[in-house]
Amino acid sequence: MPYFSIILIATITTTILITLAAADRHSYSINDSTTTFSNQLIQHNKQLLISNTIKEVDNHNNSISNNHSNFIINNNTDKFHIANIVAKKIKVGDIEMAYKTFGNGPPIILVSGSANVMDVWPSYFLQELSKNHKVVIFDNRGVGNTTAGTNPFSIVQFANDTAGLMDALKIQKADILGFSMASFIAQQIALLHPQKIDHLILYGASCGGQEGVPQSDAVVKTLSNFVNNRTSDSNALLSATFPVKWMKEHPDFFKVFTTTPEIVPSSTLKIQFDLVERWLSINWSGVCNQISKIIQPTLIITGTEDVAVPANNSLILVQKIPNSWLVQIKEAGHGLMYQYPEKFTAIVKTFLEQT
Repeated sequence: MPYFSIILIATITTTILITLAAADRHSYSINDSTTTFSNQLIQHNKQLLISNTIKEVDNHNNSISNNHSNFIINNNTDKFHIANIVAKKIKVGDIEMAYKTFGNGPPIILVSGSANVMDVWPSYFLQELSKNHKVVIFDNRGVGNTTAGTNPFSIVQFANDTAGLMDALKIQKADILGFSMASFIAQQIALLHPQKIDHLILYGASCGGQEGVPQSDAVVKTLSNFVNNRTSDSNALLSATFPVKWMKEHPDFFKVFTTTPEIVPSSTLKIQFDLVERWLSINWSGVCNQISKIIQPTLIITGTEDVAVPANNSLILVQKIPNSWLVQIKEAGHGLMYQYPEKFTAIVKTFLEQT
């Protein structure tokens, strides 16, 4: 999650907009319901709002109340607590990297976004994923218990760090999920180390540069003020992560902050902020003209109300990456996996199972 995000968990039912982009027509099933899409459909419908691109994804647990407070309590008191899993350290290039592994099955590596330590992934998501995957989470360079090292920070360096962790753990190939800044990292892993990726999941993503959709000036100002300690306006900060309307409808969502002893030093936070802003700026070429080389099955997932990494970036990605899925969650923001953890989990698991 970006530098500005505070980790919260809440849920209500939502509509999922699902689009598949591929060279030919294909059919995929989510919750036993099959829909067919095409590249032509995406190109002719930038907003993804025509009727045959919309369907409901049923709740996997129909007994869950629509009362989000009940869900939060149930989710937060689950037996699975990531903080109880002991972190280990391993040498990766010029850094000592802190990481955790749990679960059984094919490996999946979750790459954290800026200002995130490894324990902030939603508990429900981690628990469900670990039922049939070996899950690997870790602290990025200069974050939490991972040292900063001597090499300069960059998105490419972070990608090489992740690939180095795989080598150190003797993981030849894995599914890679990158969130926000980490979606930039994941794209670079796919371009620099394609042999290491089985499935690619880009959440809150952009290919950056001149072809990308930048943040609004207001969002950039809000984030810059926070990172540089010029404001403590929590409402403005949260509005860059969650839709204002959703927060008003769920006024107690902040009661379940995820706590962790790990921190992101302010020096690292500022570097990460600069890297994200550079990636999203139009002052460089980005990687949009390179990602057509990505051949792995790719899931692109975003919230329709995402302003931190504007949702329209997902349309660019799905048009350029062959064999890719696009899922837009209606009325969700950048923090959609905390708004709708069950929906997010179901989509990711379905994608991994179906491709």
